[in-house]
Amino acid sequence: MIDGTEKAYELAKKYDLKVAFGEDLQNGAEIAAKQGKSLAKLKIWYEPWELLKMATSTNYQLFKQSGARDPYPGENGVIKEGALADILLVDGNPLMDVDLIADPENNFVVILKDGRIYKNTL
Repeated sequence: MIDGTEKAYELAKKYDLKVAFGEDLQNGAEIAAKQGKSLAKLKIWYEPWELLKMATSTNYQLFKQSGARDPYPGENGVIKEGALADILLVDGNPLMDVDLIADPENNFVVILKDGRIYKNTL
């Protein structure tokens, strides 16, 4: 996969394929904390807005195509009662500097998941 990474992303861009972002290695907080860094590395092939979309709404769209196997049934990605949405408040503009997501410890000032506040440094 490593040898084919560049070609895979070139072809995805050329044919306007929907690309989702995720890590196969989800075992532990230490690995999960590095996801932003992994996503930011893709700036070689994608604009910041494309990366943020890839990790959020495109993932949602692709999950919805899995029918009964959808791990997140119901409404997702909208901010309204009963919907599933994670909310991040970033100190800075990741559309201008996608590297902000590579360091969530310092750049994410509010993290909400499943309606629960996990971090609030405001």
